[in-house]
Amino acid sequence: MRYALTFLSALSSPLLPSFASVKKTLWLILPLLLVGPAAFPQDVTNLWATEIYNTSDSAPAISDDGTIYFGVFDGHFWALNSNGSRKWVFRAASEIRSAPALGDDGTIYFGSRDRKLYALQPDGKKKWEFKTGGWVDSSPAIGTDGTIYFGSWDKNFYALKPDGSKKWEFLTSALITSSPAIGKTGKIIFGSHDKKFYALAPDGSKAWEFATGGPIISSPAIAEDGGLYFTSLDGSLYALNADGHLRWRLHTGGATESSPSIGEDGTIYVGVNDRLWAVTPDGHKKWDWGDGTRILVTPLAASDNSVCFAAWYGTIFDLGPGPAPKWKLFLCNNHPYASLALARDGTLYSPDCSHEFHALATSLRLANSSWPKFRANLRNTGNVQK
Repeated sequence: MRYALTFLSALSSPLLPSFASVKKTLWLILPLLLVGPAAFPQDVTNLWATEIYNTSDSAPAISDDGTIYFGVFDGHFWALNSNGSRKWVFRAASEIRSAPALGDDGTIYFGSRDRKLYALQPDGKKKWEFKTGGWVDSSPAIGTDGTIYFGSWDKNFYALKPDGSKKWEFLTSALITSSPAIGKTGKIIFGSHDKKFYALAPDGSKAWEFATGGPIISSPAIAEDGGLYFTSLDGSLYALNADGHLRWRLHTGGATESSPSIGEDGTIYVGVNDRLWAVTPDGHKKWDWGDGTRILVTPLAASDNSVCFAAWYGTIFDLGPGPAPKWKLFLCNNHPYASLALARDGTLYSPDCSHEFHALATSLRLANSSWPKFRANLRNTGNVQK
């Protein structure tokens, strides 16, 4: 109670800004006001929260200098310093759902619902834009030669040169929201709403395709041995060999956008409606856990064999191998859409909670696996080799 009284007294101070200006602080300290410091888990601490004024479905990318990049629904693309201060903001003409990918030279690539893929310099100035015939929700992947790959709602899958000129395009039978992944051999894999999973050679020719029973809206993960994991709206998690032959199929009943990630021991993690599933590399369910709220994001696998994710009503969980929660932290009464990002120093970034971007101090480190998070790595390249 003394914490609540201290805070309420401070609100009457003439030196304090208006109540509206400290609204976001209430969410950060609400547990402290109610039950004191014990409400905060020992393994996680709020560092800062920055107002971004809209919802985000764009998983952050983190550059080598610590800059954090992401887009929001109102068309603004943000660059934040590691202390939460704004570096710059770029305005696209429509909603951004694509996660950014960072090139070797620092170029930032992302798509927008203004039907364009953008390339920005590290200072936020536009290098070029490429117009497609539909929304670009697909997050770009970057090849070892710098080629940028992505899909569009116009049913085409595109390959662009680093200067923004078109290298080739591949037509599918339906819109593409799945984000591509690039394996060790250079093949580019992705799903389409035409219910097929594709593998293309770097020259744009089709290597193979695999038919499922439903649209593919999630994005693939690539195992160390070249195995390919993805989900379909037919309610299954699939594992294919690198040549496109079925390794196994596990019926989950899932119908969400959650994409698979891979732990250090090869465990596959994926959100299945309101449960998080852990699956062995040979296709058997190890365990599932949930608190009754939906999981739309891709889980993040940590080096201690725990797995971290944001649930539908604004709580972040870190599950131990048990799978009992190691800790959980309520951030806001809102619906997270974007997957978490984890910096090398253990800072965990949650880009969407009541129109705020949150940074949390944790002891977590990213799992040393081929695909521990959405888009594989800190720079979101979608490439197992980068």
